[in-house]
Amino acid sequence: MNTSESSAASTASTANAVSPVIRVLIADDRAVVRIGVRSLLATEPGIEVVAEATNGFEAVALAAQLRPDVVLMDLVMPGLDGLEATRRIVAQQPAARVLVLTSSAGEDRVVAAIRAGASGCLLKDLGPDELIQAIRQVHRGSSSLHPSVARKLREGCRAPPSATGPRYWADHSVT
Repeated sequence: MNTSESSAASTASTANAVSPVIRVLIADDRAVVRIGVRSLLATEPGIEVVAEATNGFEAVALAAQLRPDVVLMDLVMPGLDGLEATRRIVAQQPAARVLVLTSSAGEDRVVAAIRAGASGCLLKDLGPDELIQAIRQVHRGSSSLHPSVARKLREGCRAPPSATGPRYWADHSVT
């Protein structure tokens, strides 16, 4: 290796150390969602989709095999749902970052997802830039919550303990 090759390799190595590629696993039973998210992330420097899962069982197996940095997890999937898949992934890989991406945050699913170890919860009505920002945020170790989800959690924390069970969450769905 000549001096310029060595210098280029050193620069590339330093760049990778400063801004590593974020490896993402997409878990959603809807092909259109997986394809859309994959297409969006393919245009984003520093983010790579390493696999897609169509159910929770696949998500758990792929996460164990590939060890992605961030898992985008739908909550409602056939077989093993996203909530249990999140629990299993985080139990196997405590450093894993699971970002729930769901169409509805009703009932007590949001609280259950956070308790299961999710680093954040977003509704699927978010924009592309918001999704990319959330992936980067959870990768850094921060949380990311859709404003409606954050409001629901805040209301649940303010309610008396007896009022935060499933009935409370059913009456206070995200709109």
